[in-house]
Amino acid sequence: MTTRPRFKLDGSSMVPGLAAVALFVVMAAVFLTSQFGEPQGFAEGSITASIGYAMFDLVDLASHQSEGFLVSFIVIAIVLDAALEGALMLAKREGTRGPLGTAREALRTDGGRTEEGDD
Repeated sequence: MTTRPRFKLDGSSMVPGLAAVALFVVMAAVFLTSQFGEPQGFAEGSITASIGYAMFDLVDLASHQSEGFLVSFIVIAIVLDAALEGALMLAKREGTRGPLGTAREALRTDGGRTEEGDD
């Protein structure tokens, strides 16, 4: 027979709950009393094209002011390439044929033990 959980009313278990409620009240007060300025849009022109020009350091062609980000774009590309190659290297099993091994090795469910005559 199972028993249902009992609600404890000791002080040590109520402290985290009271802290969460207090944090909620503070956050609600901040959001409800905050004032925002009037929304401002961008000038005429394509924002997407300006971002593309800034990425490749062609800021003279952009319709909006921006900085060139060619170096950061190349650094991010190199880091992502290294991460992809590292993931492929970690995915490769040692001592197997091909990057993921043979299908028979991948389908084993006996913990990798080999049988007589198994290569």
